[in-house]
Amino acid sequence: MKLKISTWNINSVRLRLAQVGRFLTEARPDVLCLQETKCPNDRFPLKDLQAFGYPHVVHTGQKGYNGVAILSRLPFANSESLSMCGRTDARHISVTLGHEANAASGVTIHNFYVPAGGDIPDPKLNEKFAHKLQFLAELREWGGRGRPARSPAILVGDLNIAPLEHDVWSHKQLLDVVSHTPVETEALEKLRKEAGWTDGMRHLRPEPEKIYSWWSYRSPDWAAADKGRRLDHVWVSESLTPALQDIEVTRETRGWERPSDHVPVTATLEL
Repeated sequence: MKLKISTWNINSVRLRLAQVGRFLTEARPDVLCLQETKCPNDRFPLKDLQAFGYPHVVHTGQKGYNGVAILSRLPFANSESLSMCGRTDARHISVTLGHEANAASGVTIHNFYVPAGGDIPDPKLNEKFAHKLQFLAELREWGGRGRPARSPAILVGDLNIAPLEHDVWSHKQLLDVVSHTPVETEALEKLRKEAGWTDGMRHLRPEPEKIYSWWSYRSPDWAAADKGRRLDHVWVSESLTPALQDIEVTRETRGWERPSDHVPVTATLEL
């Protein structure tokens, strides 16, 4: 069977509910992982999302910021939410697909929203950047302690780091810009490799191809300038790496009315 999993930082699920519906109708992923839903649990538009044909939904959120959710056409066996850095700030949720998911049964999907880190890449001067580095350290510990990649698993989300030279529009100009500083990129690549995750996008579309999933709102003409970064990722465990068939970046959503500054990334696996 084919399994299609999409990840998208939606930047407010209620504000962009129609866009979510349009994407689900056009792309038809089996699973959609959302980040930055910006919605407390009691205001989450559960029934509206289920009406798009995704009856299985888990979510955790807060008012005005953060928040993650997983929408699925396939049933779950269980779900879990991790607290990182001693905070319950809705930055992770995971599900394991149930036996009714057929060949996808037993696959665990982790949905993460890594802190952005603010503007100053110095943990002594910027508490937000210190939080980001701590989050990465705990993510590394989790990957080593629990060994989540030893079982069939997929990790997706807005990891807020563009780790490779060709994941940004200008490697040299962004070396001191949060999301592409060496301390961040080296930490992300180290924790990924140690835990045994495969970078699905770069496995199928290696450098020097430029790949972006985010374009700043500050650009008056984002498409012409094309100063993007690859902040959204799909990682797969070693056992699932041979199943990877395709990775697609739905760039056109950035041009929709009142868009998110991120676009969906979709992985297709043949199980």
